[in-house]
Amino acid sequence: MNVLLIGSGGREHAIAWKLAQSKDLTKLYISPGNPGTAQCGENVPIGSDDTAELLEFARQNQVELAVVGPEDPLAAGLVDKFESAGIKAFGPSGKAAQLEADKAFAKQLMRSSSVSTAEGRTFDRYADAKAYIASRDEPVVIKAAGLAKGKGVFVCDDPSDGILAAEKVMCDKIFGPAGNVVVVEDKLLGEEASILAFVDGRNIYVMESSQDHKQIGDGDTGPNTGGMGAYSPAPVVTEGLIKQITREILVPVVDGMNRNGTPYKGVLYAGIMVTAGGPRVLEFNVRFGDPETQPILMRLKSDLLEVLLAVCDGKLDQITLEWDHRPAVCVVMASGGYPDDYQKGKKITGLSEATQLEDVIVFHAGTKEDNGDIVTAGGRVLGVTALGQTIADAKTRAYEAVDMIGFDGAYCRRDIADKAVKTVS
Repeated sequence: MNVLLIGSGGREHAIAWKLAQSKDLTKLYISPGNPGTAQCGENVPIGSDDTAELLEFARQNQVELAVVGPEDPLAAGLVDKFESAGIKAFGPSGKAAQLEADKAFAKQLMRSSSVSTAEGRTFDRYADAKAYIASRDEPVVIKAAGLAKGKGVFVCDDPSDGILAAEKVMCDKIFGPAGNVVVVEDKLLGEEASILAFVDGRNIYVMESSQDHKQIGDGDTGPNTGGMGAYSPAPVVTEGLIKQITREILVPVVDGMNRNGTPYKGVLYAGIMVTAGGPRVLEFNVRFGDPETQPILMRLKSDLLEVLLAVCDGKLDQITLEWDHRPAVCVVMASGGYPDDYQKGKKITGLSEATQLEDVIVFHAGTKEDNGDIVTAGGRVLGVTALGQTIADAKTRAYEAVDMIGFDGAYCRRDIADKAVKTVS
C-alpha cells in the first residue's frame, strides 16, 4: 500500500518511523517532510496547505491512504478533500476539527455533553473580556479560541496579568485571527496528563498515557511553548482513572460529536487536569500530540498502518494494540530564544553518535539539509527519545543522547520526567 503522510514536524517523523515498519507498506511519501522523515520514505516538496498539488500527487502515485498530521490542514478540511477524491484519509473532517480549531465550539460541546471542564466565558470584544477579567479575584486562564501552535494559552495568577494577555491576543493580534475570540477560564489545580485515543466514529481505543511539559523553563516556569518534552506512561494516570476519563469524557464527547452531525474519526487528544475532584478537560486536540507522539509510538509494538486503516474503515473494534512495558522519555532540543524570536541555519553536530545509543531515536522537528549538513530550521529542533527499564533509566538515556548533540544556542529543559520519577519512587 502506498501512503502519503502530510506534515514536517517531530510528530510526523515519529509517525513515518512507525509506518515504515509496517508489513503492508509498499511506499511511504512524506509531504513536505524533513531530513528525519527522509530516512523513512521519500520526501515530496509540496506544502501541507497546497491541496490541489497534494491531491494530484496522490492520484499520480496510486496513494491509497493519506495521513494528515498537523491541525491547520485538518481544520481546513484536507481529509474531506481526499475522501471526495476517493482516497482514504486518516483524521477528522474539517467540521469535526472544530473541536481544536474553535475553543468556543469545544466549550459549548462539553457543556451540552456534561463533560467536566473549567468554568469559563467566551468574548469577541476586548472591552467585555477586560471587564469580566477585572471582576475576578482568582487566577484566570486566557485562551485564544483559534489555532495558535500550542502557544495561545496564558495562565495568570493575577487577573491584571490576564487583562494584559487578553490585550496582546485580541488587540495586538499576536496570534492573528486566532485571537479574534478569547475564552476566559478559571485556573484548575492538579497534575496534567495527555490522553490520546483512536476513534472510528463509534469505537474508542485509548492509547498509553503520557504527560507533556508545556512551559519553556524548568519547574514549569516561563511562557507556554508547543511542548518541551514528554514521557509515557504517566504514573498519575491509574487504570481506574483511564476508565473514568473514558466513561465521563471520551464517550460523551464522541456521542456529542455524533449528535452534532460532526462524527469524529482520527486521534482524539484530551488534555486533562487531574484535580482533587477528578479529571477535568483543559483542551482537546484533533491529532497526535507533539511531543507526546514520540514516546507513545516508541512504545507501540503493533502495526500502526493497520490501526489507521481500521479507524478509516470503522473497524477499530477488531484491533488490539500491544505496548512495550518500558517507559519512554522525549526531550525537546530548541533554538535559543524560542518561543520568542530565534535564529535558524545553525549546524547540528553529534546526530550520528546519539542515534547509535541503544533504544534511542532522535526525531527531527525543525531541521533541514544545507550543503550536506543538517541545520536548524525551527523553534523546536529535535525530539530526543529513549526507552528504559524504568522512567529514571529512560530519562538518563535521553539526556545522555541530548548531551552528544550540539548547535549554537541549543536549549532544553533538564527536568523532563522528574514528576514521574518522584511519583514512582
